[in-house]
Amino acid sequence: MMPVSMVGRVDELGELVRAWSLVAAGRTATAQTAVLTGGAGVGKSMLVAAALDAFAPSPRTVLSGTARVHAPAPYDWLAAVLSGRDTADLPIPPDALAWLAQHPDAQAERYAPSALLRMAVRTVRALVDRGPAALVVEDLHALDPASLNLIGELAASPDLRILLLVTSQPPDAAVSPRLAARTLARLSGVGGAIRQHLGPLGVPDIAAILAQVYPGSSVPPDVVGAIRERTGGNPYWLRELLAASRGVGLDALTRWPLPGHLRLAATLGANLGPPDADCAPAELTAREREVLSCLAVGMSNKQVARSLGISIRTVAVHVSNLLRKTRSASRTEAALWAVQHQLIGPTAIT
Repeated sequence: MMPVSMVGRVDELGELVRAWSLVAAGRTATAQTAVLTGGAGVGKSMLVAAALDAFAPSPRTVLSGTARVHAPAPYDWLAAVLSGRDTADLPIPPDALAWLAQHPDAQAERYAPSALLRMAVRTVRALVDRGPAALVVEDLHALDPASLNLIGELAASPDLRILLLVTSQPPDAAVSPRLAARTLARLSGVGGAIRQHLGPLGVPDIAAILAQVYPGSSVPPDVVGAIRERTGGNPYWLRELLAASRGVGLDALTRWPLPGHLRLAATLGANLGPPDADCAPAELTAREREVLSCLAVGMSNKQVARSLGISIRTVAVHVSNLLRKTRSASRTEAALWAVQHQLIGPTAIT
């Protein structure tokens, strides 16, 4: 954990705390929305966590959901919120609630999409009750379309004492860039919405962090600049470098090897430019793309089968087809091919 986690983010944190104070005091007629965007590792989730800790009074309810990356299904965000909760008293038809919660034994969908959306909103309202509540939406760029619609509806809901905290990578990193861009625009356009884009840390920020890590030491400006260049000002990269070089001295930060996963990401970022025009991406099926994403995070065939709900034999067939279509000699090479052709991000590979 970075010693001064909010270095460079103090103003953003203060803005979120002020927004919560309006919600907690009942001084808003509609839900309040805060949209935090930025690349991977810039500290969006850390900022949300710090804000939740700083809110006073504390939210009566916190609802937090995430995307199911490898096999997205409708209302993933709400299904994650409902996981492990007692839903017996919610004023929603049991079969519809089972479908929204993605229970494995739920009946096939028999509601119109508009009816399901209304039930999803009612479910959240029932969970929030009288509020005030904080709703955390992590990685909006990876959410399914139904969840995006739900988040948009909640942001515009009247008489709902909530602060909607949304984090997202830029739309070009999304599963559906156009849909993500429209949703972010919809959320940012709500009256009173807070819009924050988190960029890399500057040299003064890194100097302040190093002063905390190495108290009593004089940090030369050239060392700060070198560390800024090595990490690109990315808070996650900086934390990883500090952790890897802990106890070996300040000067080691400029020469200590980057952790392996960061070296791989750096290599990919430097060497994998736009694909050659003469080497067009192979035409992969939707299922093959799902399998390829699983391979990129190091899953075995058995794990892929469990994640996607298919047989191991079927996974083996897909892997064989992927190697053939991408002209790859190994699973890792296929994953690198996917990065080169912008099907997955470099940081997805382990």
